[in-house]
Amino acid sequence: MTEDLGYGWQSDLLDLPAYLERIGYDPGPSEGAPRPDAATLRALHRAHVTAIPFENLEIMLGRPVDLDLATVQGKLVGRPRGGYCFEHNRLFAAVLEKIGFEVVALVGRVFMGAERMRPTTHALLHVRTPGQDPDEPALLCDVGFGGGPFEPLEIPGGAEVEQDGWGFRLQPARTASSLRPGAPVWEMHQRGPDGWMRRHSFALNEAYRVDFDVLNYYVSTSPRSPFTARPFVQRFSPEAHLVLDGTALTVTRPSGASETRTVAPVRLPDVLAEEFGIVLEGDDAPRLVKAVDGLNLDV
Repeated sequence: MTEDLGYGWQSDLLDLPAYLERIGYDPGPSEGAPRPDAATLRALHRAHVTAIPFENLEIMLGRPVDLDLATVQGKLVGRPRGGYCFEHNRLFAAVLEKIGFEVVALVGRVFMGAERMRPTTHALLHVRTPGQDPDEPALLCDVGFGGGPFEPLEIPGGAEVEQDGWGFRLQPARTASSLRPGAPVWEMHQRGPDGWMRRHSFALNEAYRVDFDVLNYYVSTSPRSPFTARPFVQRFSPEAHLVLDGTALTVTRPSGASETRTVAPVRLPDVLAEEFGIVLEGDDAPRLVKAVDGLNLDV
């Protein structure tokens, strides 16, 4: 058996047919297996984003977030659950590697409109088709943010991209010094009710699975991480962006119109199933209700 040196995404351990069934991807009998081309990448990205929700419920249930491929597959593919960026993009990287794409991981800083510098806590993927001309734009994939995009964005980019009424764009990022960086830094902007917002920034520096492990540990355990403070669940579709933040359930439309209602903790398992397609098993439902009751959130 060859020693695993930590390169690549262990796609030999991936159950690709089960994944394709989970996201509802059916190329049709005449197409055969997915091919490593741009059209396939766009279709897979859209299917993943709309099928598998974003959630941090393992943390709320007092369990670690494991990134080994068997655990991630078991949770996101084998069960009606979701995950956050490190789980989603860990899985998607293995899928793309299995099909034959050239995949490089990146990590980013999430700002969501803030000005203060933030740590690197987000995972993204830089993808090329095999044999692609190096002068042609690569594709930036991010199936793990919870709010799109539906399809990859070209990088280098710059143009505003409209996807089902939702707006995205990439642009060069501001820097903290006059030193020339080793690689370009980019910002993802997303259009919201109040105009364009800087969502996150990232450098074109390669990251590896071990980097995901380190950053995931901080995100899932630090009291400074927003994901250790309350439930945070998202589902994105052409019609609406659903966000459960603590006990506040907000629905935002592509037009920018939104409405928010408060969910009683005892109703959370039902709302997760009905609105997000997340079904809690065993005693996880009462455990989640108890955990949220203890957070002293407004109900």
